Amino acid sequence: MNIQAMMKQAQKMQKDMLATKEKIDKMEFDGNSSFVSVRVNGKKELIEVKIDSDSLEKDDIEMLQDMLVVAVNDALKKVDVETEKQMGKYTQGMPGLF
Repeated sequence: MNIQAMMKQAQKMQKDMLATKEKIDKMEFDGNSSFVSVRVNGKKELIEVKIDSDSLEKDDIEMLQDMLVVAVNDALKKVDVETEKQMGKYTQGMPGLF
């Protein structure tokens, strides 16, 4: 294979990678923990927080804070899994690239 063909192939792969990343950025991921649910986008930005207020009493604020942390981390892990799943074909053993 000549250099020109390799460069063309690399440019196509770069374009495909960017398109895939844009697709992931537009996706939404839900995270859940007890009576808290959150939604984040593929850029790991928090979009929405829902609390089942029927399950919450006034004294449960500290627990609520802990549940929010768990739910957000759950959603962010899903972003990482989806990114690795879709971008892994490009990175081939280079974790953490995205």
